[in-house]
Amino acid sequence: MSILPKIRDPADLKNLSLDQLKSLSKEIRQKIIDVMAINGGHLGSNMGIVELSIALHRTFHSPDDRFIFDVSHQTYPHKLLTGRQDQFPTIRQYKGLSGFAHPEESPHDHFFAGHAGTALSLGLGVAKARDLQESAFHVIPIIGDATFTCGLSLEALNNIPQDLKRFIIVLNDNNMSISNNVGAITKILDQKAKLCAPFFEQYGLQYIGPIDGHDLPELLKVFESLKNCEKPTILHVLTVKGKGLEIAEQNPIPWHGCAPFDKVTGEKVAKASSKPKFPQIFGKHLLKMAEKDPSIVTVTPAMPHGSCIAPLLEKFPERSIDVGIAEGHSVTYCGGIASDPNRKVVCSIYSTFLQRAFDNLFQDVCLQKLPVLFALDRSGIATGDGATHHGIYDISFLNAMPNMVICQPRNGHVLKELLESAFAWKRPTAIRYPNMGTEEPDLPIQKRKLGKGEILEKGTDVALIALGHMCSIALDVRALLAQEGISATVVDPIFVKPLDTELLTNVFMSHKYVATIEEHAVNSGLGVLINTFCVRNGFSDVEMHNFGIPETFLHQGGHKEMLASIGLDPESIAAQILKDYAEGKYDYCDLSP
Repeated sequence: MSILPKIRDPADLKNLSLDQLKSLSKEIRQKIIDVMAINGGHLGSNMGIVELSIALHRTFHSPDDRFIFDVSHQTYPHKLLTGRQDQFPTIRQYKGLSGFAHPEESPHDHFFAGHAGTALSLGLGVAKARDLQESAFHVIPIIGDATFTCGLSLEALNNIPQDLKRFIIVLNDNNMSISNNVGAITKILDQKAKLCAPFFEQYGLQYIGPIDGHDLPELLKVFESLKNCEKPTILHVLTVKGKGLEIAEQNPIPWHGCAPFDKVTGEKVAKASSKPKFPQIFGKHLLKMAEKDPSIVTVTPAMPHGSCIAPLLEKFPERSIDVGIAEGHSVTYCGGIASDPNRKVVCSIYSTFLQRAFDNLFQDVCLQKLPVLFALDRSGIATGDGATHHGIYDISFLNAMPNMVICQPRNGHVLKELLESAFAWKRPTAIRYPNMGTEEPDLPIQKRKLGKGEILEKGTDVALIALGHMCSIALDVRALLAQEGISATVVDPIFVKPLDTELLTNVFMSHKYVATIEEHAVNSGLGVLINTFCVRNGFSDVEMHNFGIPETFLHQGGHKEMLASIGLDPESIAAQILKDYAEGKYDYCDLSP
């Protein structure tokens, strides 16, 4: 008889026998496999943390005792044990469960999470608040071995009071980040107790372990013994990423985050689209560039596979570096390399992770006027990963940097041309692009002039200024408007900074209605910059409408349904323009002083 359906609250674990708990672990793994085969998601880390999750919930009393997951992509077993079984098939889907910790879902989730290295600092804060209130609950940060490549985690270690009670750090060590771990911390953890004990004890922690993270009796025994610990403790637990699915155990990197797959064969279920994705085009072309130009150096913070540059690291390890989950360091490191005028430096980083390195970008690259090229992967909606991963804020802070270049290609060919051109501009440059399929026209690659856009289609009534891949949306909008007798011009600015002022001037002089379309926060993106251009240049008779992502934290979902939910699909945009155009009800943003 199945046990999992009966678990509606962690308290239901208290009366289960050891054999029942072991059976439950198998059921949880099968549930994860069943749902991941359909939805895709973070399979490897969740398969590895099953017994650990059961032992934590059996021993402690969540949500009174606070489990604080680092990154939190490994919370699937936790969700299954905390009353979310019925919703679990919706994980990572639109209006479904989040793939990460989500306080609005459950009182058992205490913080939104998605970026690494935060659990220790959050845990220390929770423990401080607890002690100020003279409460007695446990605070249990659950971290991974890759957590310690984050400087934030070392800062937190440095601040742990040696007399802090009921503070238990669970180090879930599966010897992996998303890719292989890198750096000196990895070597320390590889030595297990020999080096780990003195390393953590120098921070005032009591070190216990390592223990087998799949041995339920041992886990239960150790957790029970730590219930009343009088000093901060770190429990080192060894787990196997992908545990219980042989193909995932043997291939942990591609099974960290998996696409839908066949449960029998393990083969990925092919999607209908055969278009290459922007990151794939970037990775292949950067490799070609590096083969021809030995001055190119590439740095990434733990994302060689996601950003499709693993072949580059393999072929040119001396000038292609994975620094681990250390975004701030990666940017400053790039600045140091770029201080040599003979080097062409590429920082391959997700848009959402560059947020963590804003000051490094400001002080160590832009202030120094160093021509680092930032390849901003996952710029736009991050679909299944949700609020913590959307790359929809970068234009706002990049635009604030003097001398910064910001551009976005509409297809793979323009991406290649921007890559080939960027170093000639001799300025810090960000090329932003999403993780989605695109056209890759087989055309000669030409150098792009800095700050020059293009008119893709000419019309007479309405101008649609669309950024990057949203040009395809704009072309669809144009077709819909044409059915209603409205002729639309479609403009691809390519550059957000500097804007093509000559092109924009011509557009504003020849159109009385202009709409901007972007997959970025609408209150701080391309539209606002063009509104400012409009006001400063005296185009007061032109009506503006900015289409973008509203001021809200978007959660997860498929790309098309996410766009439709915020009015960024072609039908919604066309309907709004038709309404504005017919009724004269415009959304004009007056930015005059």
